[in-house]
Amino acid sequence: MKLLIGSDHNGFALKEQIKAYLDERRIEVRDLGCPSETPADYPDIAFAAADLISAGEYARGILVCGTGNGMAISANKVAGVRAALCHDPVSAERARKSNDAQILTMGAWIIGWAEAKRVIDIWLEAEFAGGESARKVGKIEERDRAR
Repeated sequence: MKLLIGSDHNGFALKEQIKAYLDERRIEVRDLGCPSETPADYPDIAFAAADLISAGEYARGILVCGTGNGMAISANKVAGVRAALCHDPVSAERARKSNDAQILTMGAWIIGWAEAKRVIDIWLEAEFAGGESARKVGKIEERDRAR
């Protein structure tokens, strides 16, 4: 599995922890920035990740900012991308199984490291269930094509 990862300055420390954890799990990661705690605008990072996913170059990514909201809102502006803000295991699992979310967003000010690992593990292991959810995700994709 290959993942994109990115953060703004508020999410930098958590992003670095996530990268190290994914490396331990032998998951290849492409870091889109930011490279330090120097201020960076979350839309720039979110758009870069979402564009690569929309283009089919990557299947999934993890984005971190202060609350996770800015990253999710920004990534969801790119057609074909479904980003989900998840701070608990149930939301993470359903984001994949029901919504086929390709991007997980988290807020560094909100979630602690132990819970972030649990959320990441569940999100990575869950697969889209299809069924009733496929019809609903299809409606989202149809709306994207109409933009």
